[in-house]
Amino acid sequence: MKTIIEPFRIKSVEPIRMTTRPEREALIRDCHYNLFALDADDVLIDLLTDSGTGAMSSEQWAAIMRGDESYAGSPSFHRFRDAVTALMPFRHIIPTHQGRAAEAILFSMFGGKGRVIPSNTHFDTTRGNIEASGAQAVDLVIDEGKDPASEHPFKGNMNIDKLEACLNEHGDAVPCVMLTITNNAGGGQPVSLENIQAVARTARAHGKPFFIDGCRFAENAWFIKCREPGQQDRSIPDIVRDCFAPADGMTMSAKKDAFGNIGGWLALNDDTLADTARAHLIRTEGFPTYGGLAGRDLDALAQGLSEIVDEDYLRYRIRTNEYIIERLDALGVPVVKPAGGHAVFVDARSWLSHIPPTEYPGQALAVALYEIAGVRSCEIGTVMFGRQPDGSEQPAAMDLVRLAFPRRTYTQSHADYIIEAFGELAEMRDSLTGYRIAWEPKLMRHFTCRFEPLS
Repeated sequence: MKTIIEPFRIKSVEPIRMTTRPEREALIRDCHYNLFALDADDVLIDLLTDSGTGAMSSEQWAAIMRGDESYAGSPSFHRFRDAVTALMPFRHIIPTHQGRAAEAILFSMFGGKGRVIPSNTHFDTTRGNIEASGAQAVDLVIDEGKDPASEHPFKGNMNIDKLEACLNEHGDAVPCVMLTITNNAGGGQPVSLENIQAVARTARAHGKPFFIDGCRFAENAWFIKCREPGQQDRSIPDIVRDCFAPADGMTMSAKKDAFGNIGGWLALNDDTLADTARAHLIRTEGFPTYGGLAGRDLDALAQGLSEIVDEDYLRYRIRTNEYIIERLDALGVPVVKPAGGHAVFVDARSWLSHIPPTEYPGQALAVALYEIAGVRSCEIGTVMFGRQPDGSEQPAAMDLVRLAFPRRTYTQSHADYIIEAFGELAEMRDSLTGYRIAWEPKLMRHFTCRFEPLS
């Protein structure tokens, strides 16, 4: 059949509080126009993030009942560890309460003043943890990854020539090499298996350990299967294993491609690094066999890892984004192409070309989308990445609005409602104005800063 249906049935539902446009205009004004500050009850369709917002399966809820809450050596940890190593063959699996905690531990070992850490594109918490240590986060994505309209199949790839140049220039100041799959800040775009292996070879040739931020590893593997020559007849688990085989370790937010509402891990091969990481974990997160998580969470993640590599689910997941992108494209709304894994990214800089990047066109579009339709999205652009470590401001590579879809949560009617909202926005986009930041913190300002509209 041509119609790709949701490969699940709905057993439990929760109501959505229907708000009016005047209500939403007052609510966002009271929140200083920062969508992170909204109460979830005031949102109709919440696409702020796909992190921890998905629906768990009946088998995951059953796994929660099997959870063992022993402080040390819980069987829940062993089931969790075995599920991780079945897909990612690392020697040491260190659970954390979420991905940013794994990043904090990693960069407590590899960060530091004067150090330079390259990646295809560091996302916000990764960059925040690197910069908090005093190190510099450097983005080396291929040029096609900076062009929203490019149809390159792997726009998340690292530019190997630029990586080589970075390693030659900075030498001992580079403690490790990172790679994000999929590349969230670049439009949820995948990284090819060939590129993963090339990054690993380049890092190894310079004596640098290679780490993968693997939050959306299953979606990345699906794109490899569909788009990379020679991969079509391979299973998703086999592709996943090949992706992680050349790495020395990984960070993971299990709130994405493990169907978790909480959780993450740091994986390492080096015994000495693992001992140091566990000591840090005990100080800040918990004992190494629970790492800030309840046993029931570990069991839910173990089950989720078996479900995320199901091809019927991945086909449906990616097709949802393709459907929305096709409909928005027909409306003349510029979007990042081809479709990414976890979200639809609207090119706000192009669509609202009358608003300069330093007046935050992505924020203007995100606020308008909430006011019109009650849809909460997230600016990925100059608000998030424009402030430099020295405090100066410059436009980000792109100004995008991310519509991140929670896993197994919304249906096609929700998608059609979002498309209709953009149809209304198309009629009023020329009247939208920019914003200024009235207050901001020193790091990761987009979470808590306050905006004022420009008249």
